[in-house]
This record gives sequence, structure tokens and C-alpha cells, in this order.
Amino acid sequence: MKSFYMGIDVSKGYADFVIINQQKQPVVKSFQLDDTFDGHSCLHEIISRFSTDHPQAVMCAALESTGGYENNWYNTLIRLQASLNIKTARLNPLAVMHNSKADLKKNTTDKISALNIAEYLIAHPEKVVYQQQDQLASLRKQWGFVQMLTKQCTQLLNQLNSLLYTANPELLNYCRDGMPAWVLKLLHKYPTAAKLKKARDKTVAKIPYVSLTRAKQLIADAKHSVASATDPVTAQLVTATAQQILQLKKTIGAQTDLLAAQCDVPEVKLLKTFTGIGDISAIGLILEIQSVARFKTVKNLASFWGLHPVYKISGDGSGAFKMSKQGRVNPRKILYTVTLSAIEHNPVIKPLYQYHLQQGKHKMNAIGICMHKILRIIYGMLKNNTAFDPKIDEANRQRSLPDMTSDPKKNKNRRFQNYDSKAPVSRRQRKKRLEREQSHSVITDTKTGISAPVPIGDIISDMLCNI
Repeated sequence: MKSFYMGIDVSKGYADFVIINQQKQPVVKSFQLDDTFDGHSCLHEIISRFSTDHPQAVMCAALESTGGYENNWYNTLIRLQASLNIKTARLNPLAVMHNSKADLKKNTTDKISALNIAEYLIAHPEKVVYQQQDQLASLRKQWGFVQMLTKQCTQLLNQLNSLLYTANPELLNYCRDGMPAWVLKLLHKYPTAAKLKKARDKTVAKIPYVSLTRAKQLIADAKHSVASATDPVTAQLVTATAQQILQLKKTIGAQTDLLAAQCDVPEVKLLKTFTGIGDISAIGLILEIQSVARFKTVKNLASFWGLHPVYKISGDGSGAFKMSKQGRVNPRKILYTVTLSAIEHNPVIKPLYQYHLQQGKHKMNAIGICMHKILRIIYGMLKNNTAFDPKIDEANRQRSLPDMTSDPKKNKNRRFQNYDSKAPVSRRQRKKRLEREQSHSVITDTKTGISAPVPIGDIISDMLCNI
């Protein structure tokens, strides 16, 4: 069956289209439509007319993920699949960009971008997934809304801490591990030390979690406070900020409860069996992963999250090993929080963390190793639909250990020719070859020198995880 390819470059309010054949020749030259009812109707007419002219052909349409601007066009194309011979895909913009760079294209316009998308469908058909439904799209929007509110709450808390330093610095002693709700309610009524010292202890004690003893202590501290800000403007700012934080926390709690009720899927319950993953963390991880079937291997998932190691080994030189961080930031933040909890309570992660600290690793390096380990465990749990079991991890580790009794494996890259002593190599390369020869003659260990494979385990251990 003959195929044609439609590339769609989406902009805010409009989109550019082009249709090409298998030889990358334009069949329908570039045209532009607005993201309105008339624009979508016009697209329907164009595709219908094209299908009539080519009844035995299939049209492959694709557009890039642009943060939501593409959703209207994508949904229209999905609906057209019911009556027309068309299939639709959503592409990663980074892949399209590198494919266009490989073709040595220098200029960038909306027309050229649409053509690049269509050409990517021809160049990499094995990487394109058509008709991929996202059942969690609406929940992901809600999750993003919760994350936005949380960020705003953090900003307001930082602002309030700055105001509190001059308005009532003695209260900061109660905020070393975060600002409790009772402190916020206290500041809403008594924003400065000047107002708090005039309050009655029984009135202050009516605030939840404030006992009469604590109320007397708070008033006594306010009377001897070194606060420099007693003006009404500062008091009004403290009151308004505390009120905003309380309202935001209430909204975040309501949205989180609603999200937990709507995202009641088996995968969430499965992830919660891992010690260190709670309700919200499990929901966030599932919303980011969507479906484990999207990733063929755990390496693909690690690259998607930016947890894979980055290194460069070429010739005699080697680059510094570090964590990539080129993937998604939000799931990496969730996994970091999960890792901190797992380090304290998980029977698999806790000894792993202690082991790498004893080996001289920096604390953040050890956390990065544990993050990568947890991600592999999560992938295995979802892939096999199996709850977390430390015995399974132990069995996998034992199976992956090398057999020290067997003969050392030869370097596969040198299966056609052994190292030639007459080769005009550099001094560094000659030293490596000498080390390899000595290791063979002394301890029959091929894991040193040039014959060693790429040290993935050591690379992960040396990742610099500046989270």
C-alpha cells in the first residue's frame, strides 16, 4: 500500500502543513490553517479530497509535542481516523531536530519545520508510534497544577521567612524543619512581636497545637524580642503572606485528594509496595511513566529521566563521568524524595547507600547511585507486574555476579587480532597494554587495562548528582 506523509508544525493559534511522498517530494505544498473551527473543517476537507484522489493510499500524519498547543490538531486527526485512511503520531521535538541537523539543514522556518517532521516519518519509521492514546492526560494536567501551587507556596514561605526575621525572629526557632500550621495561624492574628506581646495567653492558646505553656512562652519571647520591624506595613505583609500560604495549602490538599481518588490504578498500588514510595510519589511516578511499554529497556527509561551516566572514552582520553540530567526534571525530583526515604527504611537501598559511603563516595554521589537502583527496581516491578520483594533483587544480583572460577573472557573487540607490540600507539596506550599483559601473567584478571569493558558500574558510582 502506498504511503504519504503529512508533517504539521504547530504554533500558537495556527499550524503549517505539508504532504510528501516516499521520495520526499511535495505532493501538497505547504499551507497554513488557523486553530479555529473553520481551520479544522478546512483540514478535514483537504484530507478527504486527498483520500478520494488516492483511495489505496494511507496517510501518516505527525506533529511535535509543543506543551499542549498541538492537542486540538491531534484530537481532530484522531477523529478523522474513523472515516479516513489516516494514522497519527506525536513526536519528540529533539529527535526531529537532530534528524534535520543530520541532513545539514541550516535554516529554520515553519514550512521547513513541517517538512522536517514529514521526513522524519520516512527516515525513522521504527521509532514512530501511531495512535498512542494517553489515558492519563487530564490527570497529568491536574498534577502539573498541584506542582505549580506547591512552587508558589514555597516561594511565599521563603518570603515569609525573610519578613519574620525582622518582625518576630524568635518564632524562627520553631521553623527549623519547615513552618508549622500553628505558626502560620499565629502570624495571621499576631504578625509582629509588638502585637504578640500585647496578647492574652488564653487567647493565643486557642490556636490549634498551641498549649497554654507554649502561649506564655511565646508572649514572653515577644516581650524581649529584638525585632526591628514594628510598622503596620510589615504587619500587613506578614498577615497577607500567611493567609495566602494557608489558602494554598488547603487548595493543594483538596487537589491532591481529588487526584488520588481519580488515579486509582493498579500500577499505583504496585509501586506503593516499595518501601519509600507513598501515595503522592506513586501517583507522580505513574503519571510521568504513563506506560512502561513505552520503554524497551530500563536504559531507555533512565535516559528519559536524565539519570543515565554521561562519559566520553575515545582513544587515550576519557571525559568526566556525571549524571546526564538531560531528561525530565519532575520525575527526577520525585525519585530524589523517594530515595531519601528509602535510604532510611528500605532493606535494599539502605545497605547500598552505606556501602558506597564506606567506599569514599560523596553523599550526593551515593544518592545518585541509589536513585538509579530504585529506577531499575521500579521498571522491573511494572514490567513483570510484581510487588517489591528484596529476595528477587538479591537473586538478580547473585545471577549477575561474574564466575571467578571460569577462564577470563577475552576482549570481543580483539577477537580478530591480538595486541601487536609493533603498533605505533601512544605512551599512554602502551602503558595500558603492558598493564593488561602483566595482569594476564600474574592474576589472570582481565578487568584492568585496555581489555576492560566500559565500566558502567563504576560510571554510575562516580556520577555527580547535584540535585
